[in-house]
Amino acid sequence: MYYVPVERLQRAVLEYIRKHELLKAGDRVGAAVSGGADSVALLRLLLELRKEVGIVLSVVHFNHKLRGAESDQDERFVAELAQRHKLELRCQSGDVAAHAAEKHLSLETAAREMRYRYFQGLLSEGGLNRIATGHTLDDQAETVLLKIVRGAGGRGLAGIYPRLPVPRSQFSDGSASIVRPLLAIRRRSLEAYLLALGQSWREDKSNRDLRHMRNRVRHGILPRLERYLNPAVREAFAETAEIARSEEEYWEKEVARVLPLVWHAKDAGATLSLSVLADFPLALKRRVVRAASESLGMGLDFHHVEEVLVLGSAHVGPAKSTMLPDGWIVLRNKGELRFELQSDTPRKVDYEYRLPVPGSVDVPETESRFEAVLVSGNAAAGYNPEDLLDRALLASDLRVRNWRAGDRFWPAHTKGAKKIKELLQERRVAGPERQLWPVVVTGSDVVWVRGFPASRQLRPRSQEAVLIREVKM
Repeated sequence: MYYVPVERLQRAVLEYIRKHELLKAGDRVGAAVSGGADSVALLRLLLELRKEVGIVLSVVHFNHKLRGAESDQDERFVAELAQRHKLELRCQSGDVAAHAAEKHLSLETAAREMRYRYFQGLLSEGGLNRIATGHTLDDQAETVLLKIVRGAGGRGLAGIYPRLPVPRSQFSDGSASIVRPLLAIRRRSLEAYLLALGQSWREDKSNRDLRHMRNRVRHGILPRLERYLNPAVREAFAETAEIARSEEEYWEKEVARVLPLVWHAKDAGATLSLSVLADFPLALKRRVVRAASESLGMGLDFHHVEEVLVLGSAHVGPAKSTMLPDGWIVLRNKGELRFELQSDTPRKVDYEYRLPVPGSVDVPETESRFEAVLVSGNAAAGYNPEDLLDRALLASDLRVRNWRAGDRFWPAHTKGAKKIKELLQERRVAGPERQLWPVVVTGSDVVWVRGFPASRQLRPRSQEAVLIREVKM
């Protein structure tokens, strides 16, 4: 076990708190304790430092109800820990699995959403002005690596921020925030610290489940990078985040300074001055376009930003406009780019047909036939598992229809569910073809979308599977 002297660890945490101004005298701090090693170590360290920092400490726990009796045992463990150290306990529980199913989210995303909603509620009530979480340097390294493989700019590489301000709290000075005092500390150092104290903690078996992408990074990819490329690769990723955060702070100020010079709001949209934009370096152009679009409520991907810049280039060809998400269009007119929300979008013609299982149905709108084929037992081995759905999780009758506003889908091998509109935008599907794009639903849930692998949540686990296929007529 990796060992760091207790005094040195406490000093390192105190220095990080002071460097990033995470806590100050008089703060009312809720330590978010799940029962795991990281959060228990956070609590014990804050107990040791509370007099020196001058904080009032309490314990916060959220029971995700994901592991049955084990989740309840975690809650009791945290309650006993708070009682032993004479700390107030604030506790809440929520049905994460139901929330994930309702919102079409991964369990990890749903759990974080509900947990942080609880934290923000506590801060908004005014009894606390800080929630401290046990994120470590290892968490930072994992986050940065995941951002890189998914595609990220400086904002993504900044990873986990030491401090996350919470808006709409009762603290008018904006002091309410979620803080991460352990971001510079390795997980193994915290475990060694707890062993030195004789302090136990709870192990969450789901942290070893390699079906979760973060666990594959934690237990497989990062150890291999350490072994074959760089023994200090986690520290290297954390340093990357530190550098990216400071550069993002600079760019935010620079964009705020120049945006009024180039971006002008209009009655039905806004315009971007090309003569001013042309003098900016490329990095600033990209950030200005992104900030401008965000002011209109859009979140642009890299390729959208590039399309806008190409449209505004002096070397642009015959193109006079480009489509953006959520019904926005950019038009080039003389020396400016005009952002407009389309009001004359053609009316979408909806269709819907019953698809029996097993059975088929003809869909004239797509000029194709849809088939639902039952695949049992060993026969499933002859099919790509990404094309199969678990029969037990589907209704007896499915429905084939075109996608509707708000529909979401979670293709296999992706980080989470997305709006189908966004999936089609990424594939550059547009016009009438996009309006008529077919999906298959069971109840209100989309289980199949043309051109995408099967739903991650419906992969076969029982003996009987369903293959949905489209055959052109």
